[in-house]
Amino acid sequence: MVEKKASAAKTATKKSATKKATSKKVLETSTLDLSVENIGFRAGDVYNTLAAAGTALYVEEIAKAANISIEDTFLGIGWLAKEGKLKGEGDKVVLA
Repeated sequence: MVEKKASAAKTATKKSATKKATSKKVLETSTLDLSVENIGFRAGDVYNTLAAAGTALYVEEIAKAANISIEDTFLGIGWLAKEGKLKGEGDKVVLA
């Protein structure tokens, strides 16, 4: 009985350590340029991608087609949404 408790404690400790290491890794590698110039360029990338597609796209599809990160895609979408140039269709984004 004691052996099972010790084994369960080791497993819980390993899972906790793995979670901490994973979250640290994400925080260390994540950088985002929040300059107005970068956001404007990303808005242009998103706009041109949607205009070329001519149809509603998922955020992941826009990022892949524009060759930018998901985070930069959201920056561009935010800019265009503020200007009233986008609308949502379910989980997709399309030019207004």
